[in-house]
Amino acid sequence: MKYGDLFQTGDFKNEKHVPVIEAPQSVKADEYFEIKVSLGKEVSHPNTTAHHIRWIQLHFKPENDKFSYQVGNFEFTAHGESVAGADEGPVFTDHSIQARMKTKQPGILFATSYCNIHGLWEDSMEIKIG
Repeated sequence: MKYGDLFQTGDFKNEKHVPVIEAPQSVKADEYFEIKVSLGKEVSHPNTTAHHIRWIQLHFKPENDKFSYQVGNFEFTAHGESVAGADEGPVFTDHSIQARMKTKQPGILFATSYCNIHGLWEDSMEIKIG
């Protein structure tokens, strides 16, 4: 088994664990563009002490390159924990990120996420240069 075999995929309209990438399908070479990654866009994912998204990672693999490049690693560490008890804390984070990047080459954005109960999930989106 390989690590990549552990990642699950699905249709974000029916599955709350799939990262949803929102970015332009075509960008200008060497100009920054906005990327948003969220979970639970159509089906809400809980954010409780017992069930939450721990992190989202974003990578880009240029079309003619052997390797991918990490765009960002985003951790979510507040899920309502408190000395008063689970889900009684004053702070909850939202499992949604925004990033900006630029590239000179077309390629594929990969978003991965980790649910503390349901494991690893991924999605991808092709980025063209236009």
